[in-house]
Amino acid sequence: MSEHSIQVAVLMGSASDAPVLAPCMETLDAYGVRYETAVRSAHRTPAETADFVARAEERGVGVFIAAAGMAAHLAGAVAAHTTRPVIGLPIASGPLQGRDALLSTVMMPIGIPVATVGINAAANAAHLAVEILSVSDDGLKAKIVKKREEMRRKVIEANPVVRGK
Repeated sequence: MSEHSIQVAVLMGSASDAPVLAPCMETLDAYGVRYETAVRSAHRTPAETADFVARAEERGVGVFIAAAGMAAHLAGAVAAHTTRPVIGLPIASGPLQGRDALLSTVMMPIGIPVATVGINAAANAAHLAVEILSVSDDGLKAKIVKKREEMRRKVIEANPVVRGK
């Protein structure tokens, strides 16, 4: 993959989802993963969504993150148009606060899988994308190992073992 290619495409159903996705972009930036963002809707812009996905592999996209609320069909629409991994990110919205989006995202037809993270779990979506990319990128794998060691160290330092008498 070229150094200048886009590794992750982050799609959101609405521009109003951008603040929820900020931790996703921050995490991808921390790992040095190149990404692009776009607003596409499974319902309002189906042709443009399909076209975006069809052209994504040419741009080097290896993983898609699709974030949407309520009916949340975006991840499934993306997955239907690619064989690349798709991560669904349900967004809290509407009267069910994202539970409907979570169920819509995980209930894909057999053969059109979507990996799904928790509601508004944008950073975890990015971490999962990085882990998928690390399968063929030893540099990313090393960054993941380093990050996990930092997390381990912080937990140990903040929570020393307490021993009784």
